[in-house]
Amino acid sequence: MDGAKPVLIYDGCCAFCVREANRLRRWVNDRIRLESFRDPGVIERHPGLAVEQCEQALQLVGLDGHIASGAAAVARTLRLNPLLAPLSWIYDVPGLRRLFDAGYRMVARNRFRIGGEVCRDGTCRIHQPRA
Repeated sequence: MDGAKPVLIYDGCCAFCVREANRLRRWVNDRIRLESFRDPGVIERHPGLAVEQCEQALQLVGLDGHIASGAAAVARTLRLNPLLAPLSWIYDVPGLRRLFDAGYRMVARNRFRIGGEVCRDGTCRIHQPRA
């Protein structure tokens, strides 16, 4: 039942984000539902989410409504697969969390350069950081 799954909120206008969100979904054997925050009604369906935070990072909305963001969202998603869960605990090692968070922020800031745009009409450019 899709409604009983955590929801991974990603940027559907970013080819890199689409590819990696789908990869995460496969890695956890479809134990999450994917939703692009760019689709109508997505932000409104998830209290506590704001467009600004979705522009910055991936968001995982748990069944209890708890929201994990960025590298923490990736780690929590990986914990949904018992085979990958042990790897995800590396995120909680003191000192490594800051390193993973910094790496995540760097990739997120450059996501359109890394993977390109999904939209072809030029509207994606309004979401890219200014040079």
